Amino acid sequence: MTADGPLSIVAALRLAGQTHRLPPLEAQALLAHVLQCPRSHLYAWPEQHLSGDQQTDFLVLIERRDRGEPLAYLTGYREFWSLPLRVTPDTLIPRPETELLVECALELLKQRESATVADLGTGSGAIAAAIACEHPQARLIATDISAAALAVAESNFQTLQLHNIELRRGSWMASLKTGERCDLILSNPPYVAEGDPHLQRDGLPWEPVTALTSGPDGLGDIRKLIADAPPHLRPEGWLIIEHGLDQGSAVRQLFSQAGYRAISTHQDLELRDRLTKGKRPVDDVNNFD
Repeated sequence: MTADGPLSIVAALRLAGQTHRLPPLEAQALLAHVLQCPRSHLYAWPEQHLSGDQQTDFLVLIERRDRGEPLAYLTGYREFWSLPLRVTPDTLIPRPETELLVECALELLKQRESATVADLGTGSGAIAAAIACEHPQARLIATDISAAALAVAESNFQTLQLHNIELRRGSWMASLKTGERCDLILSNPPYVAEGDPHLQRDGLPWEPVTALTSGPDGLGDIRKLIADAPPHLRPEGWLIIEHGLDQGSAVRQLFSQAGYRAISTHQDLELRDRLTKGKRPVDDVNNFD
């Protein structure tokens, strides 16, 4: 990919769209990232010329996008719950559908002025950050097994000036202390089956595979979360888990087999099963206290 002479903003965007068929919003996001300016600047100064380094950087980013690398990794940024979040290849890219998990959590927290909430497998910290912003009286615990992911989450919490989140490194419930109880435990765990052909599409080859896959049926980590959560839930505490669109029935069954109460599956805006929640099993049956 080459360009003859210095490019103006409008010419650079035209090159990205006409020659490389990059959608306009993606081209604008990449160019604004290179120029370190808001997107509105591109409209206000269309004839501004790029420097040699800026032009090279923009063309390189277009090539990388052509190869399928996610836009969020190219810019290092993704918006979630209207919050600007830093992302890297060490973290999953937050998806809009995961905002349903935040909505469900906030609904359950409505009647609780203070609450302890654990976000297990926090990645970039998107879920914990959204809940902390909306429920500043809550105490949040954000955990991940990846030190690199926790570093990204910590950076996001500091940028957003969120001081009610404690970061911990650990695998699922092992990151919670013995006897520690939460009003709400939630997670967007890996739930794609190993070898699923979707892993080769839509930018997924660039995302951390350990944060995507979980056993031959994709339910390995979900089983563990459901089995291990009760001792860490308060008597009226809830577990909420995001899962695949075809896993609702299987996840409800796992909740039911473990004795959870008030089990329900919530659908996203496209009417696809997206998350399932359940209330802690009764103490006299499971003897957790």
